[in-house]
Amino acid sequence: MTESQVPEDRRGLARRTVLVAGGAAMTAVGVSGALAVNASAQTESPAHPSASDDACYTLTSELVEGPYYIDADKIRRDVTEDQEGIPLSLELRVIDAKTCKPLRNAAVDIWHCNATGVYSGYESGGGGGGPAPTGPPPSGTPTGTPPTGGPGGGGGGHQVPTDSDRFLRGTWHTDRHGKVTFRTVFPGWYQGRCVHIHVKVHVDGEWTETGYEGGHACHTGQLFFDERSVLASAVIEPYASNTTTRTTLTEDGIYPDNGHEGGLLYLAYDHRHIARGVRGRLTLGVTPSETHDGSGGPGGPGGPGGPGGPTGSASPSPSAS
Repeated sequence: MTESQVPEDRRGLARRTVLVAGGAAMTAVGVSGALAVNASAQTESPAHPSASDDACYTLTSELVEGPYYIDADKIRRDVTEDQEGIPLSLELRVIDAKTCKPLRNAAVDIWHCNATGVYSGYESGGGGGGPAPTGPPPSGTPTGTPPTGGPGGGGGGHQVPTDSDRFLRGTWHTDRHGKVTFRTVFPGWYQGRCVHIHVKVHVDGEWTETGYEGGHACHTGQLFFDERSVLASAVIEPYASNTTTRTTLTEDGIYPDNGHEGGLLYLAYDHRHIARGVRGRLTLGVTPSETHDGSGGPGGPGGPGGPGGPTGSASPSPSAS
């Protein structure tokens, strides 16, 4: 599909970095070759619309980077390390929102807290929620306070890492179809934020023997989980041991409350046995020529129309796997 074939209303949205949903409805998935979804499993959102590879659906929001980003420290697809939790297969597809063509060799970063709400690299400072207290699991009743910025809230300035751990962080390249799949665990929560995963897309850099060098971040966003899936996870250990005050999706001050346009993932799992694993997927439509590093709003540094922020670079650490 050429740009002239894209309806006028969609072309008008294509100048923004966007998240888009596409592909067939998920009926069976695999995490580490052993994730099963039976007939009782349903996606937590409407199924993906049927679409060819060149179909384009503009649905999204640019969001803040948050305080716990560490610049592409691990070049890998499996970011689990020794972290316990429900297996999560996260499939992302990156396309050019203007041409709808897949972006090959884009560098995609993900990072998120573990099942008890802690970010690697920030454990000494209690990054996220800090160590989880013991006690009964949280209820579905909204209890959290929407974040107002600063550490733990998803906004505020970048925080300097306090330690060398790097679990649940990784960077990998998209294939010729613009796809990349990460193996991780279902995130937990910490006070002030709903359950989420951070994501960045870097383009115009170069993959070298030491990693990904140069380029710029053309998208910074967050991926979200619906309340039903979070409640299902909350009764499974080690999530059940986390009694930190929990913020729901609708309470969260970062989530734009606009469904898949705001990063809400399409999920598939066995509703009776979520511990077997979850598959999440979404398409990231980006405008490669723009810089969105998550540090400012429209017109600000790193925002649409603003000066380009820091360039993205990545190199594997000696312990990268």
